[in-house]
Amino acid sequence: MVTPEEHTAHNSEAEKKIISDVAQYGFHVAQFHGDGYSPSFAYTIGLFKTYGYPELICFGLNIDLLHSVLWSGKELLDKQPIPDQSIGYPDFLGDYDVRFLTVDKRWYKDYFGYGFWFNETWDFPALQIVWPDKQALFPWDESFNPNWKWGQPLLDRSLNFKFREERNVAVFTTQQVLEGLPILRVVHDANGDWEFLCDTTYDVADLKVVCLEEIIERDPTVNELFQLNYGWQAHREMIGGKWQKEEAEEDEGEETEA
Repeated sequence: MVTPEEHTAHNSEAEKKIISDVAQYGFHVAQFHGDGYSPSFAYTIGLFKTYGYPELICFGLNIDLLHSVLWSGKELLDKQPIPDQSIGYPDFLGDYDVRFLTVDKRWYKDYFGYGFWFNETWDFPALQIVWPDKQALFPWDESFNPNWKWGQPLLDRSLNFKFREERNVAVFTTQQVLEGLPILRVVHDANGDWEFLCDTTYDVADLKVVCLEEIIERDPTVNELFQLNYGWQAHREMIGGKWQKEEAEEDEGEETEA
């Protein structure tokens, strides 16, 4: 994720590339590799400014394929600037159709950082291109391949719960958090377990297990950490404060492979 704040010191070469591509091709494709937890994704910059089209975003495929899908999306918009979201569109992924979703603008800050920089506003439309599994089922279908479920977050929904995990997944917290103390430290360990801590105690006796949804309901601001990678942690001074992220230190005595 590239936030607007990070663009105060954005890479000048990236800026030049975006401007050059928009001038030459009408748009640029920003590409982001997956980090082991969050999926790869790519999105367009310039479709709105050049053509008045929605920007496009797609997740979970390899970078070259994402680039190809977005180019196919642009070619479709040339013929049909407002795709029908109730039907599938062929010729994007072999024999499989794709579908389009309107991206809720409340997701923009999570994914369209360079789009904000280029347009100098969040006021642009965006569509998500969603691909199916090998049975031609989409992520909202009941029998969609569960191994692929988290490959593409759906950006028209789930704003109150952004995490990849199921709502009822077990996570660790403290008795003090359950009694009302703020969550000031979040740990996403290398095994995928989540800890939501008050930073006032590290006594094992104070640890409690609850479902992730209960944590989000208690403090929706922890949704800001839904992309925190395996083996990382974040802390803040108070609720509403800026999260400081860092790679978590291994526990003393923990053995690692050479």
